[in-house]
Amino acid sequence: MQGDLGVRLKVRVGIDVGGTFTKAVAIDIATGKIIGKKTVPTTHTSKRGVSEGVIDALQYLLDEYNISKEDIELVAHSTTQAVNALLEGDVAHVGIVGMGVGLDKNNVVKRTKLDDIRLGDKYIKTSYRFLDTSHILEEEEVDQAIKELRDEGANVIIASEAFGVDDASNEAFVIKRARLLGLPATAGYELTGIYGLEVRTLTAAINASILPKTITTANFVEEALKSEGINVQLMLMKGDGGITDIHTFKTKPILTILSGPAASVAGALLYLKVINGIFIEVGGTSTNICIIKNGRPELKYVTIMDHPTCIRSLDVRVLGVAGGSMIRIRNRKVSDVGPRSAHIANLGYSCFADPKDLEAGEIVLISPKDDPQDYVAIKTPNNTYAITNTCAANALGLVKEGDYAYANQEAARVAFRKLGLYLGMDADTLANKILEIAAKKVEQVINRMIKDYEVEDAVLIGGGGGASVLVPYLANIMNLRYNIAPNAEVISSIGVATSMIREEIERTINKPDPNVISMLIDDVKSRAVAKGALPESIVVNTEYVAERGILRVIASGMAALDSSALNAREISFEEAKKIASNVIKGNNVELLLENKSYFVFKTRVVEKRFFSKKVRDIIVALDRYGRVRLSIDNGKIIDENIIDEIAKYLNIKGDLAPQIYLIDDTKLVDFSSITSPEHVFNAIKEEVKKSNGRIAAILKL
Repeated sequence: MQGDLGVRLKVRVGIDVGGTFTKAVAIDIATGKIIGKKTVPTTHTSKRGVSEGVIDALQYLLDEYNISKEDIELVAHSTTQAVNALLEGDVAHVGIVGMGVGLDKNNVVKRTKLDDIRLGDKYIKTSYRFLDTSHILEEEEVDQAIKELRDEGANVIIASEAFGVDDASNEAFVIKRARLLGLPATAGYELTGIYGLEVRTLTAAINASILPKTITTANFVEEALKSEGINVQLMLMKGDGGITDIHTFKTKPILTILSGPAASVAGALLYLKVINGIFIEVGGTSTNICIIKNGRPELKYVTIMDHPTCIRSLDVRVLGVAGGSMIRIRNRKVSDVGPRSAHIANLGYSCFADPKDLEAGEIVLISPKDDPQDYVAIKTPNNTYAITNTCAANALGLVKEGDYAYANQEAARVAFRKLGLYLGMDADTLANKILEIAAKKVEQVINRMIKDYEVEDAVLIGGGGGASVLVPYLANIMNLRYNIAPNAEVISSIGVATSMIREEIERTINKPDPNVISMLIDDVKSRAVAKGALPESIVVNTEYVAERGILRVIASGMAALDSSALNAREISFEEAKKIASNVIKGNNVELLLENKSYFVFKTRVVEKRFFSKKVRDIIVALDRYGRVRLSIDNGKIIDENIIDEIAKYLNIKGDLAPQIYLIDDTKLVDFSSITSPEHVFNAIKEEVKKSNGRIAAILKL
C-alpha cells in the first residue's frame, strides 16, 4: 500500500483481545490517521485460542484496506488472558523453592511456604522445598528439590530467597535448572527490586500459576503471525500503560493484569492529550474508571482477589454496570441495573430488534445465569430480548446517529412503552430512572477518586462502545464537561498501537543517594532502549516513598521504528504551538525552549485583585511527537547557572517538598517526588554533570 506521493506506508496494528470482542485498528504512523478498524468475536473456544480472533481481525484489515504485509512495522496487543485465567481458576500447580541461611530457616520458611492460594471458589495449589544457601548451591541438590516438587504435581517453579533483591544469583540459578528440566520458572527478583519476602513470594507464585497458559497463548500468536508471513515485532500491553516485548509476556504475564483498561487509558492520553480528567470506558458488561492527573494515569500496587502483590498497575476501578446491563424488577418497581449483562446472558438488546416483533412480545422476569429471577426481558414469538441501558438511552433519543451505540430507536421506545405499562410508569420517566440508577453508581466511584487524588478542573472522557450511553448523562448530573473519544469503540486498540515502552525499577534504600539515583536512571533508560524505545523519546521520572523507603525510577518512550517513519511523525513548531495553546487554554503562548526532543512553552496569567495583581506562568512541555510531557500551573524555567539558581530556590522553599524537573536533548527527569531538598540537589548535580547537551531546569513555584 502506498500513500498519495507513492511513499510506502508504515503501519502499526493495535489489537485488544477482550472477553467478548477482539478489536483491531491499523494506524498510519506518519500521519496518526486510522486506516481501518475491525471487531470480531473473541475466539476463546478455538483450538488456537484467542490467537485465531487476532489473525481473523488482522487478515480483515489487510484485505479490506489493501495493506501489504510489508507495510506493517509493529503489531501490539492487550489481552485479558492473565486476569481471565485467575478469575476462572485456570492455573498451574506451583512448586516453591524457598532459600535462606540455615540459621534463619524457620523465619524464611514461614515467609515463603505458602498455603494453597484462594481464587474465589478455586485455588492455586502449592508444594514447597527449602534450600540452605549458607553454602554454594550444587546442581544435584537443586535438581533434586525441583524433581520432588514435580513429582508432587508442580508444573511450574518459583525461587524466592531472603534478600534475593540484593543478590539474585541463587534465584537465577534455580530457575535456570528448572527450565533445563523442562519446567517454566520465575523468581521474585524478576518482578520487583523491593524488600518484603512474603509479598515477593506471593507475587511470584501468582505469576507462575498463569505461566503455562500465557506461554501457550504467546506461542500461538507468534506462530499464527509467522504462518501468515507477518514477520514483525510483536509487543504486549502492560497494566501500567506501557508496552513490552513478547518475551516479557512469556515470563512475567502478571504485568499484563488490567492491560485492557490500560490500553484504553493510553488511547485517551495519546489520542486526546488529556491533562486532568476521569477516563470512563463503558463496555457491554463493565465500566472501567481511571484518574488522569497532570497528564498521567494514577498507579497503585495491584491486589489480585484479596492478595497484595508487588506489581504496579493503573488504578482502575471496575463496576458491573455498562451499556449492556439489564434492568431488575422487584414488586413491580425498578430495583437495580446490572450487574448481569445481555452479553453474558446470551440475549440480544431489544433496541436492536424489529419493532413489530417486540409489539407482539410480553414482559417476563428471567434468571440468566443462576441469578435471582428479577431480570427483565421481552419474550416474543421469535426470540427473547434484554432491556438495557443502551435501550434506555436510545429510547430517550440521547444517542446520535452514526454512534457505535446508536440503535433502532423506535424499537427502544416500544420496549419502554411495554415495560412502562407493566410497571404503571411513563416510558420516558422509566428510561430516565434506569440511566440515573446506573449513572449514580459510577458517580459514587468518581467522587471517591476525585477526593483521593485531589483532582481539580476535571473533564469526563468517554471510551468504549457504550460511552455515549452513560457519559453524557453522567456529566449532566455531575455538572462536569465531557468528551467522547473519537472511535471510542476501539480506543483500547488505538491505545495499544500508539502506546509507549515503559520500564520501571524499584529499590529499597534508606535514603535516595544521588549516585544510586544516577545509576538507576542510566539503567532504566538502557532497559527501555533494549526493549525498543527511541532514545530521544524517553522521559524519566523519579519517586521516593519515604514512609516505605522505596526509590522508584520510571522510563517511558516511543517504540523505535525506522528513520523515515520517525521523521514523518515529528510535529512542526506551529503544530506544537497549537497543541500548547489548547492545553494551556491561552492565545499568548511563548516558546521558552526548543531542543532535539522537546518544545517548552509558557503563557502568563494576570489575576487582578482589589489593590494588587498576581502574575503566574503556566508552563507546558511537549515532545517532538506532540505528547504532553509536563504541565505546571505556576512555574519558572532556568537555563543558565542551573546549580546556583536551584540552590537559591531550595533555600527559599525551606522544608517544603521541592518540585524540580530537568530537561535536555534526550530526556526529561522528574525529581518532584523526592521530598528532601538535600537529596534533590545532589541528584540534580549528578545529572547536570553527565549531560552533554543544553540542559534546563523547570521549577514549580
